Amino acid sequence: MIPSNPHHKLNHINVIGMNRFGTRFSVSIFGESHGEGLGVVIDGCPAGMPLSVEDFIEDTERRKGGRQKGTTPRQEEDLPIFKSGVFRGMTTGAPLMLLFANGNTRSSDYEKQRSVPRPGHADWVAHQKFGGFEDFRGGGHFSGRLTLCLVAAGVVAKKMLPMLDIRATITKIGGLADPEAGLQRGIDAKDSVGGIVECRVNGLPVGLGEPFFDSVESLIAHAAFAIPAVRGIEFGTGFQAASMFGVEHNDAITDPDGRTRTNHAGGIVGGITNGNEMVYRVAIKPTSSTPKEQLTLNWETGELETFSVKGRHDLCIALRVPPVLEAVTAMVLADLMIAEGRLERIWKT
Repeated sequence: MIPSNPHHKLNHINVIGMNRFGTRFSVSIFGESHGEGLGVVIDGCPAGMPLSVEDFIEDTERRKGGRQKGTTPRQEEDLPIFKSGVFRGMTTGAPLMLLFANGNTRSSDYEKQRSVPRPGHADWVAHQKFGGFEDFRGGGHFSGRLTLCLVAAGVVAKKMLPMLDIRATITKIGGLADPEAGLQRGIDAKDSVGGIVECRVNGLPVGLGEPFFDSVESLIAHAAFAIPAVRGIEFGTGFQAASMFGVEHNDAITDPDGRTRTNHAGGIVGGITNGNEMVYRVAIKPTSSTPKEQLTLNWETGELETFSVKGRHDLCIALRVPPVLEAVTAMVLADLMIAEGRLERIWKT
């Protein structure tokens, strides 16, 4: 039985899907975790750029589960199918459309628990917003599976930005700087754990960013929070800056090129890049699916009951975030670089 939602007709009529990000380099994603597939449409890719399936393998493999301890055993091929925008191995300048097939699904696992919204997941709010019409299998459109689309867009964006080095790494798991020890904390507790992922960008020019609302931090924060499980973000010294004196936090300029003695600002001042290394970190929550028993509502009976998530899930979703964080960073920077006209000299048609 699907519970009635008195507002679902209004929501169903008026809901507008916001699955598009960016202006000049724009990305639209579609699909569900257990649907036939998922994909991405990218507009703003220049003509004449070599692009092949092989370009995507490294980052899509890094994003996959099952490749490292603490990730889901679900395995998908994750090789893109080019539907438009590529001809004879080169981009055409038309919108680029990539499809990814879903094959290794277990949808019956979710049919059984339909009446019990999983704590920490979007099950209940999605049902309220979409009135029971949402695809609930594997989290549907809210699933981390959709980060594959972001990674694919990031591959294209990074290829457009050969002058930049964009790298994200895990700095903490389960509160510990030693990832293995942090994972072991989760294993010992028979629970999931979170982590911190740091992204560093080198090679940035001075002057990217359009304050106020399109400051570099604003755009990156917007994109980063689109990644499921991100719960916080900080640039440079971040929250530590609140306990510093001004003379400690200020980055003294040491030469006419704007180089600074320190980098507490993380490479961004006044919402504009200053030529220094960009540094920011995101906090990733523990995976919501946990084998630990929890109390949650059964919406058929109206009663609270104990509930435990079974199936194939990540012990620590943070392990799979680095390539996704690199991807959204590249998306933002490609958009800003196009706005400044800085890519015309490289990819001039």
